[in-house]
Amino acid sequence: MSVEPDPQVVAGLDAWESLPAGQQPQWPDAEAVRRVRDRLATLPPLVFAGEADALRSQLAAASRGEAFVLQGGDCAETFAEATADNIRNKIKTILQMAVVLTYGASMPVVKMGRMAGQYAKPRSSDVETRDGVTLPAFRGDIINGFPFTPEARTPDPARLLEAYHTSASTLNLIRAFTTGGFASLLRVHEWNRGFTSNPAYSRYEEIAAEIDRAIRFMAACGADFDALRTVDFFSAHEALLLDYERPLTRIDSRTGLPYVCSAHFVWIGERTRQLDAAHVDFFSRVQNPIGVKLGPTTTGDDALALIDRLNPSGEPGRLTFVTRMGAGKVRDLLPGLVEKVTADGRPVTWVCDPMHGNGITSASGYKTRRFSDVMDEVAGFFEVHRALGTVPGGLHVELTGDDVSEVLGGTEEIDDEGLARRYETLVDPRLNHQQSLEMAFQVVELLRRA
Repeated sequence: MSVEPDPQVVAGLDAWESLPAGQQPQWPDAEAVRRVRDRLATLPPLVFAGEADALRSQLAAASRGEAFVLQGGDCAETFAEATADNIRNKIKTILQMAVVLTYGASMPVVKMGRMAGQYAKPRSSDVETRDGVTLPAFRGDIINGFPFTPEARTPDPARLLEAYHTSASTLNLIRAFTTGGFASLLRVHEWNRGFTSNPAYSRYEEIAAEIDRAIRFMAACGADFDALRTVDFFSAHEALLLDYERPLTRIDSRTGLPYVCSAHFVWIGERTRQLDAAHVDFFSRVQNPIGVKLGPTTTGDDALALIDRLNPSGEPGRLTFVTRMGAGKVRDLLPGLVEKVTADGRPVTWVCDPMHGNGITSASGYKTRRFSDVMDEVAGFFEVHRALGTVPGGLHVELTGDDVSEVLGGTEEIDDEGLARRYETLVDPRLNHQQSLEMAFQVVELLRRA
């Protein structure tokens, strides 16, 4: 039997339209946007309320130190790269990292992909100028195109429908890969053995050998490896474009309450977390687990005000704070934030984004990051929580399953000259497959030191 929604709850979902909304495109044709929104509102949900509830329970466990969150994927997905091979490689990378972290942390790993919806990106300026020509900034495939032409850069609402259909096909593949045996523990372990057989990564052989012994022990005890052929894998993205998120919001027939059905988990970015603005208002009204990015300017009072708006009752698993301080600031700025939130008593899940606070421009002009800085912020995140007796709940990482060269360093020692070899991102630099696995093994070393 369906539960009828409260009309006031439904009406509240549109309150954001009267509030300031940052990082939204200047659509040239409002009527075309309305038609697309009306069409999106009739399409099936991409995810389901019950799946979001299951994720909320797992995030609650992570906030208590009973699970660890691993969220990874592209800085900005593109329609052209939503191929079976690319999707498979990203899933493979996240699964490989998760097996290592599961062993190292001795707890379940909550697996989330920045996938099937990460198509919009915030920009520092609404426009871009090249050689005296000024055009709208590239805001992601869901809004406009990357080529620097008036035609490509004009925001096009038809792209919202393409984002929906591309997300649907991506989710279809994710479900197939994670339930059809591709995610089998034995298969993923074999992939990791291939990684550590490379002499460059010999320092991780000891951990890999321990995992191997553990798996052989499980087999000797009669473990049901068929039961380990499938995994839960959740989708997530920055919920930036409200003209997409609102029409994909559905009323759950079980409860009469609204859920954003574009992804299981959505987060509010550092640039759109203003308390009196549209994003915080809208996402305070839906039931999904919600994240908020917190940068180095965030105060403890800011964090408490966000809890008041997004999780006033303190529901476990509802709110995740994703901190992005920078390697040089995390040890100084994070403790005060964590202490103030902990003293409040309402639970949050603390996750580290070690990517966005560590951007640099290389000597050759590439936007990049240093692998050593990324790992230093992760180390600082663990050190702060260990010192305070609080729970480091997980990692939020921009990565790809491909052999790109976008982040400096790592055991492979990508240098400035090497960036040009395969620098493919349209927005932010990502860890490649090898760097991602190296991060997982280094996190295990950090966990052991803790």
